[in-house]
Amino acid sequence: MKTALITGITGQDGSYLAELLLEKGYEVHGIKRRAS
Repeated sequence: MKTALITGITGQDGSYLAELLLEKGYEVHGIKRRAS
């Protein structure tokens, strides 16, 4: 299984990419900024 690390996963592009990779069988991990 391939693994992907996505920075900014909660943003528009990051969430789209995460869904796309999950559909393709990737294990997806994400990083988000801390709330300020």
